[in-house]
Amino acid sequence: MRNMVKIAAGLDTAPLLLELARQPRLWNRRGFRKDLPVHREMDDIWLRYNDEKPFKESGDYSTFNDEHESVFYPEWFALPSARPLVYGMMARVQATRLGGVLITRIPAGGSIAPHVDGGWHATYYNTKLYVVLQSNPQCVNRVGEERVAMAPGEVWYFDNTIEHDVVNEGPDDRMTLIVCLRCEK
Repeated sequence: MRNMVKIAAGLDTAPLLLELARQPRLWNRRGFRKDLPVHREMDDIWLRYNDEKPFKESGDYSTFNDEHESVFYPEWFALPSARPLVYGMMARVQATRLGGVLITRIPAGGSIAPHVDGGWHATYYNTKLYVVLQSNPQCVNRVGEERVAMAPGEVWYFDNTIEHDVVNEGPDDRMTLIVCLRCEK
């Protein structure tokens, strides 16, 4: 495989899954992605990204995805079990900067439509990792012509500048911690 690389397996995702189960109110507090047709069928929790405060105050989000210094959102502090996963992956790939961090949930029968990530964040944070928290064998990720059913506890690098999608035809939700990192190549 060229567009996806498994970089770890066997991570214990149970502590974070328990924190998520105990705090269902954390899902969909921000509509950045869910409002886009490509992500309509999924739920998410944003842990880190651009500071929302000035945009909320002005009501103008037109430059929200422009160059910025990411900050931790309250959800980061509500889900402390995410920290060792995120920082462990930073060390594993020798990242120099941490960008956006979010958790996505694709329900059984749901999907993420084919798309290519663009813009400043996707380009600057050149290493995107999926930490698979929960999945099933009928949930398939596609990047270009490559397809894989990612298992819980695995971590996958993938090239998000190539068209990708996810189709969950299985009986269980697929939950993934997405970590955007800057690595010097």
